[in-house]
Amino acid sequence: MLISFGFAWAGMAGAWLLGFSLTNPLVQLPFGFAPALAAFVVRRWVTREGFADAGLALRLRQAWRHYLAAWLGPFALVVVMLATAAACGLWQPAWPTAGEWAFVGVLVLIVPLLTPVYWGEEFGWTSYLRLRLVPDRPVAATLATGLIWAVWHYPLAFFGYIEFGNVVVGLAVWTVSFLCQEVILGWLRISSGTVWPASLAHAGNNMVLALLTGAVLGEHLDATTTTVVMTVPLALAAGWIVLTGRLHDRVG
Repeated sequence: MLISFGFAWAGMAGAWLLGFSLTNPLVQLPFGFAPALAAFVVRRWVTREGFADAGLALRLRQAWRHYLAAWLGPFALVVVMLATAAACGLWQPAWPTAGEWAFVGVLVLIVPLLTPVYWGEEFGWTSYLRLRLVPDRPVAATLATGLIWAVWHYPLAFFGYIEFGNVVVGLAVWTVSFLCQEVILGWLRISSGTVWPASLAHAGNNMVLALLTGAVLGEHLDATTTTVVMTVPLALAAGWIVLTGRLHDRVG
């Protein structure tokens, strides 16, 4: 925790003080690997437990369904998000242009390529911390990890990455979003036996769900409302996972 938070928060504050925008992915990259660095240090030199249960093997043959869900699932979540926005009168449905379809096609191809970038967080949070917090209570472990993960992001709300009109309300909504995401990521990690589907899904959540939600609604809605709408499909997916007992599943 000291390494994950210390390295990341110092990096965020330092970048902001030096005038770098935290919306720049290259600026985010170093502190995005802080959880992985922490897990590596702890595994190697603190507990000396090694990496046997780190989930580094790809397991493509055994976990192909999880990879497919992680890859295409965020696009299904976007459909639910758009339906929610339309039902609430926040968005007027319109048939996508050829350019918009092309952009979606590019996202389909680029998300898998960005998976190693998001491995930095998943190797630390979902594939290490989540497996060790109250291991006999998977729902509690998942929610605790999601809360820690959310708090780890909080400085971004003060350094220009996201601007909430009411910071307290905005952070509360953002926290719920992280909790729902961690349920999905935790299920993928546990049921697949590898960290990579969770890393792929994390890339999809950021590069598909969050990006398209912002592109569609960002010009018309504030950050808090946009986050609420984005969280609806995440909450539905997370609720299904919890209610069907899938957080208790072992490696498939």
